[in-house]
Amino acid sequence: MEVTGCSAELQRPSCNSGCRSERYRSITGECNNKSHPRWGAANIPYSRWLPPEYEDAWGAPRGWDPEHTYHNVRLVSQDVLFTHNDNISLDSTLSHLLVEWGQWIDHDLGQTPQSPSTAAFRTGADCTRTCGQDPPCFPIQIPLSDPRYGIQSCMPFFRSALSCVAGVLSHHGREQLNAITSFVDASMVYGSSTSLASALRNLSSPLGSMAQNSQYSDQELAFMPFLPRLQAPEHKNTTSCFQAGEYLHVCSPQWPQRLHLLNPHWSPDTLYQEARKIMGAIHQILTWEHYLPRVLGEDATSRLMPPYEGYDPEVDPSIANVFATAAFRFAHVTVQPVVTRLGPGYTTNSQYPSLPLHNSLFASWRVVQEGGIDPVLRGLLLSPAKLQTPGQMMVEELAEKLFQAQGGMPLDLGALNLQRGRDHGLPGYGMWRKFCGLSVPNTTSELAEILSNSTLAQKFQLLYGTPHNIDVWVGAISEPALPGGRVGALLSCLLARQFRALRDGDRFWWEREGVFTDAQRRRLHAISLSRIICDNSHITRVPADPFSRTERVEDMLPCSHPLISHLDLHPWREPDSGERQ
Repeated sequence: MEVTGCSAELQRPSCNSGCRSERYRSITGECNNKSHPRWGAANIPYSRWLPPEYEDAWGAPRGWDPEHTYHNVRLVSQDVLFTHNDNISLDSTLSHLLVEWGQWIDHDLGQTPQSPSTAAFRTGADCTRTCGQDPPCFPIQIPLSDPRYGIQSCMPFFRSALSCVAGVLSHHGREQLNAITSFVDASMVYGSSTSLASALRNLSSPLGSMAQNSQYSDQELAFMPFLPRLQAPEHKNTTSCFQAGEYLHVCSPQWPQRLHLLNPHWSPDTLYQEARKIMGAIHQILTWEHYLPRVLGEDATSRLMPPYEGYDPEVDPSIANVFATAAFRFAHVTVQPVVTRLGPGYTTNSQYPSLPLHNSLFASWRVVQEGGIDPVLRGLLLSPAKLQTPGQMMVEELAEKLFQAQGGMPLDLGALNLQRGRDHGLPGYGMWRKFCGLSVPNTTSELAEILSNSTLAQKFQLLYGTPHNIDVWVGAISEPALPGGRVGALLSCLLARQFRALRDGDRFWWEREGVFTDAQRRRLHAISLSRIICDNSHITRVPADPFSRTERVEDMLPCSHPLISHLDLHPWREPDSGERQ
């Protein structure tokens, strides 16, 4: 219970009523909603929009009982998803930074802890070495037609940790946990627990600054600290993970300094909280106003995400299981197979060449020893996203080489996604179409009409037997994109529903009256991601719109350009009437 975090479910938080609780959100997300203090908080079960579907009352996933014949997830990955690295189309309008932003925001919204045991509960067998099914081991079997057959019998897979109480109370059999806050609050930078938040701060700083790496910097720009108990990378292939900030430096360290110049009477904790509040607001603005319209399309955004009308305490902002486990994994099929790294001036750099994707995963030593973050950021800005089409879904870097560089047998991200959906009891594709008020395919021809692709519909028929059995993730990503967007009707419904709940159910949403002043909101609204890149890197030229595809370096703007405006913090100045505590 302590390791997975589910012990927090047994404690009811005590919500304060002072000025501080009205001004700043808690690190854990607790007490955002005063009537439902655990809504959106860390270490609560994912919410359910539909009841889960398991094989039995104890939460056995589909495919657990060998007497129940279910299609093999590895076979689905091979037949539907697999795409050769050199057989991809490029997005004509979107940059690869848009894909990366989705990953960045995903790590602000959900994190599912796996079972803390890596050994079978009943036999003690090592789940990484056995192909037997014994909780928490739920290995992915290798089919006879697989090129890996004979080399590898199965891929290891661990079931997610389960809720301590929700499964019993809901009679659903099994519920999974979200280890972090649901809110878009920059928790991937600041943490979702008091202990981690404290470890990420420089508690001796008079400016309320974040902690910095004491061993390495990126040409004088600060890295986050390394995780404890791990040594810094002294040589290549030695990995030390950063505590936070996957790809960014300590985000905008000048904000606490600038706030201090405006308000020298503020305490270190006030400077920290105000900077954190600004960071959360900027993440909300960039996600809702710049990222989502490109994913959903302008028409679907206006239809499914009406203008903000204020905080609604009856809206539960908790992350839904289907969102975390399926819907927000849509971008896995838009990832490029190569991590492009570019030198100053966006030129190719022989010293730090571009990398196959599988050689970059969990290789943080490359950031420290191979040019820092700038080459990767330049590559994201100038590279287009991969375009997802029915015949070009998941590149082989993810389908055949996932984590290969870390040793052992490589994994398959598509198969893992499908297996995780079954582990979590997600209902099938047709049930979610019905949930969203969309037509439900009963035959191959009806499915072909929805997918606008008879070949793909036939593949699904052979694999699943009926459209009703299709796993929701693979069915959803197979739908043709709506006009101006990059996802189909089902994903538009699920994504918009979640992001609308995250907006309307957040007491600290940036547009809510009283969270910021009118003048502060106007300044925040003008912020750009390009400005943040300029301020947190050595990059001197950026696109005016970093989520749009830029084909020529000549189209980049200097960081001094008026369109790349600074955040004006003067509206945060307050009279020196004594230090706010």
